[in-house]
Amino acid sequence: MSFDSRALRNAFGRFATGVCVVTASSAESGPIGMTINSFSSVSLEPPLVMWNLQNNSECFGVFTQARQFAINILADDQIEHSKRYARKNEHALRPEDYRMGRNGAPVLRDALATFECDLWRSYEGGDHLLLVGLVKTLHNHPTGRPLLFFGGAYGELR
Repeated sequence: MSFDSRALRNAFGRFATGVCVVTASSAESGPIGMTINSFSSVSLEPPLVMWNLQNNSECFGVFTQARQFAINILADDQIEHSKRYARKNEHALRPEDYRMGRNGAPVLRDALATFECDLWRSYEGGDHLLLVGLVKTLHNHPTGRPLLFFGGAYGELR
C-alpha cells in the first residue's frame, strides 16, 4: 500500500498533541533543545517515556550520543520556545531559558512538567529513531495550561 507523504502527514496532523522541547548537552554543542510533539508515556514501573528523532535531524548526533536528556512539556505562554527550537540550526539553548538539571541535562524554566531521563533503549523506526528514557527526576507544576498543536497550528484548551 502506498500513501502520498503529504496526505499521510496531514492525516497525522489531525491528532491533537502537546508540545515539548527535548533538551540535552554535549561538549561539542553545549546545551541544545529541539521542539517535538512525539512524546509519549510508556510505563509506570519502571517509569519510562518515549520520543522520536528523525534520522536526518541536524541534532541527531547530539541526541544519539547523550546518555541523559530532559523532556519539557510547554505551557501555553511558551509558544516562542516552541518556535525557536523548531527552527533548523537554531537549537542552542539561550542561557535565560534553562538551568542544569540533576541528571546533567538542561531543563527549561517554567515548563508545565519536565522529565529528566537516562537513555534506557533506542529502536529503529523507519525514518526515525525511537528513544526511550528512564525517568530519574520529575518536576510538575500543578497550574498552567498546555501548549497544543493540531492541524499544523497552535491551539489552546477552551
